[in-house]
Amino acid sequence: MLLTDVRVSRSARASTLDGPREVELSVVMPCLNEAETIGTCIAKARRAMDDAGIDGEIVVGDNGSTDRSREIAESLGARVIPVPARGYGAALMGAIEGARGKYVLMGDADDSYDFGDLPRFVEQLRKGYDLVQGCRLPSGGGAVERGAMPLLHRWWGNPMFSWMARTWFGAPIHDVHCGMRAFTREFYGRLDLRCTGMEYATEMIIKASFAGARTAEVPITLHQDGRTSHPPHLKTFRDGWRHLRFYLMYSPRWLFLLPGALLIVLGLAGYGVAMPGLSIRGVRFDVHTLLFANLAIIADYQSLLFAVLTKTFAITQGLLPSDERMTRLWGVVTLERGLVGGAVTMAAGLGLLLGAVAQWWARDFGPLDVGHTMRWVIPGTMLTTIGFQSILSCFFLSILGLRRR
Repeated sequence: MLLTDVRVSRSARASTLDGPREVELSVVMPCLNEAETIGTCIAKARRAMDDAGIDGEIVVGDNGSTDRSREIAESLGARVIPVPARGYGAALMGAIEGARGKYVLMGDADDSYDFGDLPRFVEQLRKGYDLVQGCRLPSGGGAVERGAMPLLHRWWGNPMFSWMARTWFGAPIHDVHCGMRAFTREFYGRLDLRCTGMEYATEMIIKASFAGARTAEVPITLHQDGRTSHPPHLKTFRDGWRHLRFYLMYSPRWLFLLPGALLIVLGLAGYGVAMPGLSIRGVRFDVHTLLFANLAIIADYQSLLFAVLTKTFAITQGLLPSDERMTRLWGVVTLERGLVGGAVTMAAGLGLLLGAVAQWWARDFGPLDVGHTMRWVIPGTMLTTIGFQSILSCFFLSILGLRRR
């Protein structure tokens, strides 16, 4: 879900004006019924800042708690900002919006992260890093306390998604889903984060990579969730799918381009053996093979078009940074050139189809040699389809580009 309206209440916004003095660090915590653990988290964060001499504050983004979370947080000196829009990301965005710190450190309020580690994050920010990511996984020097993370998350989900973040987006991290991280307010403002759900943390990493952020990683230990009154908010398969979907949405190359490239290779290979009717090791490739090849090429072309359209939309909406290759493509594939190319391709396809009709006419609309005629009909339908798709897609691409211009 994308951010559309995360508003901080008027009273909370006014409270930020009561003390306009900037502090060095704001520790922000999302909260939804965390009465069992939020007091412990606030106490650890306050003690760590006092011991390290860090001038800081604690801000809680309350997402509609119905227990005593708010009262406990306020009694311990934290500022509580009510965030009406539901979601993990929404709660964090609301809290960060009301924070006064030069640096921001975020962490869950379930006592699974030790806020005593926060001076190590601040140390890296003082060195000039834009983003400091915690790492709970052994691959990055971290540790997971026994029973603190489900086995499926520990050995498959988190390592897989972290590998995808490194491979697909060049993120220099080993634990993409670690919720304890710190960043500068100035850098955060440039990210323009949109996700209000669990994808928020992933969006931050991906956009930070696109922005060329100076990123450091701090090994930490993940402890067992301290709550007993309700289960964790994270749902394995629901949120796992949402993260995978988000990765694919942010990478048209992996979602559309590469599958399309594979299909076109298969389709062209099919045409290469089926058009002349070759036999290889006793296997005859005829019009049935040509039909499968036709399907592969049409699906491939559709996939490639979706890659271009998706990337264009993402860039114009600010979800992805500008891409020099796309800029060059927009300069070459103008609406007028696309329409001419699509019309020529469509005309070629219709010409083949008319040729097949002429053959039928020559036989007084009687029986035909199917193997011969289909070698006209099948490529004719392919070219007609591709030409028609090209015309429509060029109009759509032009519409998407209006905002860019």
